[in-house]
Amino acid sequence: MRRPRDYDAELKALDAKAKELKERKLRQFGVLVIATGADTLPVEELVGALLLTVEGKGPPREECRQRGERFFRRSPRGAAKRSDRGASGGAADARSAQPAAGEAGAA
Repeated sequence: MRRPRDYDAELKALDAKAKELKERKLRQFGVLVIATGADTLPVEELVGALLLTVEGKGPPREECRQRGERFFRRSPRGAAKRSDRGASGGAADARSAQPAAGEAGAA
């Protein structure tokens, strides 16, 4: 005779896995924000860039996707050098980091 399924246990396991996936996604997004140098932007500016991209008022999605691919293909050493430059740079670097923030929203 077959043992009955424990639906409550299965639902709890699925809920736990969903929670874990959401937490991992949030951590990865934070790492991406730091890696792009967008952490140097004011929060309001970063949110504004993301909202413009989501609304379709920013750069075309295909352009964002291509820039995102190039970002992930570049060497880790290049990423570290650019992060250092962004942290020590002035307002010009913060403005140039804005399209990168839009790329994160388009992904």
